[in-house]
Amino acid sequence: MTSVKEFRIEREATADSLGAGSFVFTDDYSVFDWGKMPDQIPEKGASLCTMGAFNFELLEAEGVPTHYRGVVDHSGDSDSIVSLEDASSPPWEMAIELTQVPDLPNEGREYDYDHYHEAAGENYLIPLEIVFRNRVPIGSSLRSRTEPEDHGLAYDSWPDEPVDLDAPIVEFSTKYEEGDRYLEATEADQIAGRASLSALEDLARDVNRILTEQAESAGLDHQDGKIECLYYDGEIRVADVVGTFDENRFSYEGSQLSKEVLRQYHKRTQPEWVQAVEAAKAEAKQENVADWKSLCTVDPEPLEDTVLETARNLYCAGTNAYTGHDVFEAPPLSSAIGAVQRL
Repeated sequence: MTSVKEFRIEREATADSLGAGSFVFTDDYSVFDWGKMPDQIPEKGASLCTMGAFNFELLEAEGVPTHYRGVVDHSGDSDSIVSLEDASSPPWEMAIELTQVPDLPNEGREYDYDHYHEAAGENYLIPLEIVFRNRVPIGSSLRSRTEPEDHGLAYDSWPDEPVDLDAPIVEFSTKYEEGDRYLEATEADQIAGRASLSALEDLARDVNRILTEQAESAGLDHQDGKIECLYYDGEIRVADVVGTFDENRFSYEGSQLSKEVLRQYHKRTQPEWVQAVEAAKAEAKQENVADWKSLCTVDPEPLEDTVLETARNLYCAGTNAYTGHDVFEAPPLSSAIGAVQRL
């Protein structure tokens, strides 16, 4: 179970073999690492499942190994696993291969990755997120953590405008720690276990290229995103879900087309909650406490129905545009973006 999707397990993974199961996409959403928010966005789950399946099929066609098996069609007497093209309606369940996810013991903010890998063997979910960036927007954490020269950029300091990159920047961050943490190469290599860090970086660049080309063909700008991967019998495969509006940042004619819209809306309309989240994370780091959420003194408030409908149209219209198919009944993307700008 995650904050926005559930697992169904048909066959458990073992030390020697992958298992089988599925992701069930819900209409829940999460921002600022909070987990499940108090509202649901109609058809968001089907939108993300459709876009994720479309991208997995793109990757497989390009020879990129993944854990994707198809989408689950619920229209017949019994469920069947089919390609996205053969689904009878927008899918909300994705069939996947499963790998092992051992326990990751911790004392405060100290995590025992040696224990994780001893239990994992050669079949495990790599406990990293591999982040790729094609643009460095204002407010990006990269600006506070690094200097332009660290990335070969010809600036003495970060300019007061977004920076488009000639070559993507790839970074590694933790996946299972209570608060995400960007890593230097040495620590990322240790956390990756048997998986090669350079192979992970190369794979992220390949995925980024494929998604960027697809976005460009649809008139979208692909700004950044991430992948998660599994390691099985010496091979790295792309896992989780790839290239959706929750995992990646896209824009259309200069306007955001991603979960960033909801982040920014909460910043404008619920600043007390956003500030309380930031304060709780800072306190947890200072006190060496893993569970920062227990220190947060404010909870998020529900959104108005008009905001949820605007978000629904953004997800559905964006999926239609990205895939090139009218999967959902939705306004044109330009109209959906216009409604977001009026929030």
